Amino acid sequence: MKASIRKFLSLTIPLIIGLGIIYYQYTTLTPEELEKIKISFIKADYFYIFLSLFIALFGFWSRAYRWKFALQHLGYQTKFRNDLMTVCVSYLVNLTIPRSGEISRAALLKKYENVPFDKGFGTIVAERIVDMLIFLLFVAIGFISQFDKIYHYLLDKNVKFETLIWTAIVGFLLFILFVLIWIYAEWKIILKLKQKLSGLIEGMQSILKMKDKWKYIFHSFFIWFSYLAMFYVTIFALPETADISFDVVVMGFIFGTLAVGFSNGGLGAYPWAVASILALYGISEGIGTAFGYLIWVSQTLLTIFLGLLSYLLLPILNKK
Repeated sequence: MKASIRKFLSLTIPLIIGLGIIYYQYTTLTPEELEKIKISFIKADYFYIFLSLFIALFGFWSRAYRWKFALQHLGYQTKFRNDLMTVCVSYLVNLTIPRSGEISRAALLKKYENVPFDKGFGTIVAERIVDMLIFLLFVAIGFISQFDKIYHYLLDKNVKFETLIWTAIVGFLLFILFVLIWIYAEWKIILKLKQKLSGLIEGMQSILKMKDKWKYIFHSFFIWFSYLAMFYVTIFALPETADISFDVVVMGFIFGTLAVGFSNGGLGAYPWAVASILALYGISEGIGTAFGYLIWVSQTLLTIFLGLLSYLLLPILNKK
């Protein structure tokens, strides 16, 4: 009973947040801004939208190809088509419950390639750690390059910079404390968790020990390059965004990526976050919202198409 309630809440809460953001935007935008959104969708140059989708395909391919290196290190020779299709299905599942796609990905790999769930899931956790580090690099570059703009924005919102610094310091110290407890503590609960997570740890450690770790790292950066390139080419779909500078693009990309985790696949949150950042640089809220929805809708439709196609093909192509 508790599990079903937890599952229900994990599905509905992000959905409610996303729909709430959409409702908030709709009620706060002026009729003129809403008309701008409508006109932007009609007059957008969809060549650049399809170009962004084409670039996105390289991200899917590279993520599946990177996965093979970790699995090979663990001694599993998997079919690339299965790796790619399970990745596509996982993206689709993430549109329902955030981060649930990782579980389905490991489960499908177990089903079609007989890779133990904990080890397969461990390699996926390792990917997420690497992805997080690369994304933090983007965040650092973006915030350093836009420090003055962000600082004055926070002052306008009456947010003290010292508060943010102390929050970051406390968070960092708590993280260090957690790591030290995990490594050195002999508590029963920690030892039990380590035993249960041994397969996950093996998967995460595989990056440092694998033969093709530099290829793995290359693909990790290539995946994020494809994400950024996909976002960048879309600015040319609208004349109002075609001239924004690359550093503004990076900031929009950062906040759009952060917003994905707040609702189902970024529903409502992604366009709102992108529009909010672009507004700091003189792009009207209507145009910024239209731009955010052009990216989000096109990428979501691609994810649904590839996910459903892969889900249908997996059992067909793996018939014994």
